[in-house]
Amino acid sequence: MSVEVGEQAPDFELQDQHGAPVRLANLRGRNVVLVFYPLAFTGVCHGELNVIRDDLLPAVADDVEVLTVSVDSVFAHRAWADREGYAFPMLSDFWPHGEVARAYGVFDEEKGVANRGTFIIDREGVIRWKVVNPIGSARDVTEYQKVLTHL
Repeated sequence: MSVEVGEQAPDFELQDQHGAPVRLANLRGRNVVLVFYPLAFTGVCHGELNVIRDDLLPAVADDVEVLTVSVDSVFAHRAWADREGYAFPMLSDFWPHGEVARAYGVFDEEKGVANRGTFIIDREGVIRWKVVNPIGSARDVTEYQKVLTHL
């Protein structure tokens, strides 16, 4: 089951790399870029998150929250965030394994990880844009900026 543009984003609560809970509903009033990726410490994921850190975050408005999600543990996220200087929330969809990725329709049951899905959610919690790429195909982060300028 996949969520579509115009639908209410499924709410969730996951722990970030510091063990702090992050709930999507608590971010109402802010635009959210929700980025699912397969696994920490992998090449394509590393490149995408570096672009988010280096190019997207400095260019977006203060009312934009970037959340990244994978099935990695909180501990793996913390190690990767510390090593790479990722200050944005890196959320662990570890257990129940892939539950949030399933809710958004991006979980690959055969591989046990999320596909590369990105959802832009507006201030009211409605999905305004999405893209889903296969595991091996990087997304164009400049598209996120274009969409955010029109929200």
